[in-house]
Amino acid sequence: MAGALESPSRDGLVTFLPHRLNRHPVVVRGLTADELWVCAGLSGAAGLVAGVPLAWLTRSIAMVPTLIVAGIGIGVFVGGGLLRRWKRGRPDTWLYRQLQWRLALRYPALAAHAGGGQLITRSGWWSTRRLRPDPSLRRGRP
Repeated sequence: MAGALESPSRDGLVTFLPHRLNRHPVVVRGLTADELWVCAGLSGAAGLVAGVPLAWLTRSIAMVPTLIVAGIGIGVFVGGGLLRRWKRGRPDTWLYRQLQWRLALRYPALAAHAGGGQLITRSGWWSTRRLRPDPSLRRGRP
C-alpha cells in the first residue's frame, strides 16, 4: 500500500527523500571532493614551486616529489581546517558564490567565464526614488 509520502509529486520527484541527498559528501577534514581536489592541486603546485629551487640547491631531484607530497599533506590539513571554519553555518554554495563574487570584483573579464557575470556587484546607497510623500497615504484619510 503506497502512502501519501511515497507517491511521486506532479514533477516526478519523490517527496519523502531528504534534501541532504543532493549535497556533496564530506570526504576529508570537512572538505567535499571538489574542494579536496582544489586544495590538493594548489598545495601540490606550491610544493612543486618550492621543490625545484631546493632540488637545484641540494643537487637532489628527489626533493621535488618529496616537497610535493609534503605540500599536499600540509595543504589538506591546514586548508581543510580553514575551510571548515569559513563554511561553518553557511549554505552549501557559499564558497563557490564567494569565489565568483571576488572574481567579479577584481577581474571582471574572468568573471564572465566563471559564472560571476550574473552576480550583482553594485555597491552604494539604495533609494526608493520618491520625491515627496503621497498625500493619499496620510494618517486620518481613508
